[in-house]
Amino acid sequence: MKLLILYVSVGTGHLKAAEALKESIEKNFNGWTVDIFDTLKYINPIVDKIVVNSYLGTLKRNPKLYHKLYTASGTSTSIYDISKAINKLLSFRLKSLVREYEPSAIVCTHPFPMQMLSSLKEKNKLRVPTVAILTDYVVHSLWLDRGMDAFVVANEMMKTEMISRGIPSNIIFPFGIPVSPKFQTKADKKTLLHELGLDNKFTILVMGGGMGFGNIESTIDSLLKCDVDMQIIAVTGTNKKLKYQLENSAKNSNKKVLILSYTDRVNELMDISDLLITKPGGMTVSEALVKGLPIFIISPIPGQEEGNASYLIRSGVANRVDSSDQLIEVLSRVANDPVTLNTMRENSKFLGKPHSAHDIAALLNKLVN
Repeated sequence: MKLLILYVSVGTGHLKAAEALKESIEKNFNGWTVDIFDTLKYINPIVDKIVVNSYLGTLKRNPKLYHKLYTASGTSTSIYDISKAINKLLSFRLKSLVREYEPSAIVCTHPFPMQMLSSLKEKNKLRVPTVAILTDYVVHSLWLDRGMDAFVVANEMMKTEMISRGIPSNIIFPFGIPVSPKFQTKADKKTLLHELGLDNKFTILVMGGGMGFGNIESTIDSLLKCDVDMQIIAVTGTNKKLKYQLENSAKNSNKKVLILSYTDRVNELMDISDLLITKPGGMTVSEALVKGLPIFIISPIPGQEEGNASYLIRSGVANRVDSSDQLIEVLSRVANDPVTLNTMRENSKFLGKPHSAHDIAALLNKLVN
């Protein structure tokens, strides 16, 4: 059997969800071949470049405008209709990929390819099972398309919302956002700390997503000034400039600071950390919940990450810190309060869904067979 997974490269989370599902299927289910395609890049590299650059450029230069566009696209039927119409026009190129690949099922981790597939189904050009995986903790209107055979959402609250907005309950599965099976294993803390040249003490992991977004530099500066006895691990993703800036900031500090670029060892870094400071991207959050990590939220992207942040705070997993002074104040309080830390840790474990990828794979088997 052949599975086709479609994503769009706006951020790294949509691809990571696809890779997590592929890894789980290849590890646990015999007889499946899984391939992942960057949808817009396949359809038209120029269109892909325009969409991705516009998205990233707006986030960097005018986040308020992005928030307005996100909100409008979630409430305006006209924007939904425009999106649907554009993806309908682009769907003819996707049709050739489907015809060539002959998949047994198709999964989407972004609403654009989902809308394309829905258009093909409306024209009876596609007859295989299709599954949409939402990669945040909020429901956006672009996902509300009845052409899918199944939707995978992060939790029961999202399922309830989708039902209220017209999606049949029997095709919504609150399995969670898929994370790599390696997040189910636990690193030996003592061995890993020694390997990384770190001490066995309170450890903070700072992340800004795959592209190193967020106020990471000011966050590290605040942590270096804080009186809490701790060490710091910072992951800068593909942002080379940020890595250089952090290395300079940490030079004269008496705290141990480990600065890493893009790494495939996040699961191990979470195992040796006591607290995660991050922007609340859906994938990073899901991985942290599986590991039972308390979270401090910084620099949420206006829109979907604001929704993710609200969910985590309501659930007793996270604190949001919007300034250097607030970060130092809240950290000083929480780091010296083992009861609060343990409560956040237990709440995080409760929300984590380590078997999401396996559950989605089992659903695909059922839909195909």
